[in-house]
Amino acid sequence: MPKVAMTSHLYRFFPELNHRQIEVPAGSVAEILAAIDQIAAGFSDYILDEHGALRQHVKLCINDTLVVDRKTLSDHVPESSTLYIFQALSGG
Repeated sequence: MPKVAMTSHLYRFFPELNHRQIEVPAGSVAEILAAIDQIAAGFSDYILDEHGALRQHVKLCINDTLVVDRKTLSDHVPESSTLYIFQALSGG
């Protein structure tokens, strides 16, 4: 099963993830995010826009490769990989 790792500030909003190692079934990035949403309801709202595409300041990597399909999230996440979720903090 692929693992999911994310920036630590996201755990603050989703204590049910509790800094634990998250493992979900292999599939597309969209399927992985849906699986995380089953564990922590509303999670995808933080990283996806109203059209289901990645928000501007969110980056996803499968191992060391950036996710290419930011609109439909069709990139495949293989069994032995890690999906990294980076959400940049912005503001003035």
